[in-house]
Amino acid sequence: MLTHFDAAGQAHMVDIADKAITRRVAIAQGSIRMQAATLARVRDGSAAKGDVLGIARIAAIQGAKRTADLIPLCHPIALTRVTVEFSIDESAATVHCQARAECDGRTGVEMEALTAVQVGLLTIYDMVKAVDRGMVINNVRLLEKHGGKSGSWVAEG
Repeated sequence: MLTHFDAAGQAHMVDIADKAITRRVAIAQGSIRMQAATLARVRDGSAAKGDVLGIARIAAIQGAKRTADLIPLCHPIALTRVTVEFSIDESAATVHCQARAECDGRTGVEMEALTAVQVGLLTIYDMVKAVDRGMVINNVRLLEKHGGKSGSWVAEG
């Protein structure tokens, strides 16, 4: 059942008033592949615009906080914590991003974690696009969600 549609097929925001307040956690990940020389600039902090990963981390956190402004039917959520970690894979010329969003609320934080990853990766793209327009953002997905009526879910593989 698609919960964002009413009986007449009209889009609506889901009513969460009767849902229990529980601890909610979601973890998402994604990657951006680039030229090896571009990755070296990101790694070494020598990009013309500055500390790419530091700025991307702040942007990702801001993205999580603004999810309801970007995704029309998302509820505004009082996040209690957002963490963002980047790791560099030299052999694949890739930066991996993992975001964790948490709240005590009536609805999950999957969209916040996914938005954080996307905004973080887009910020990396923006900061080094002058030297590498061929970067590819890929494999953005939810890894885990915990809390709520449906309990825990962990992605396979």
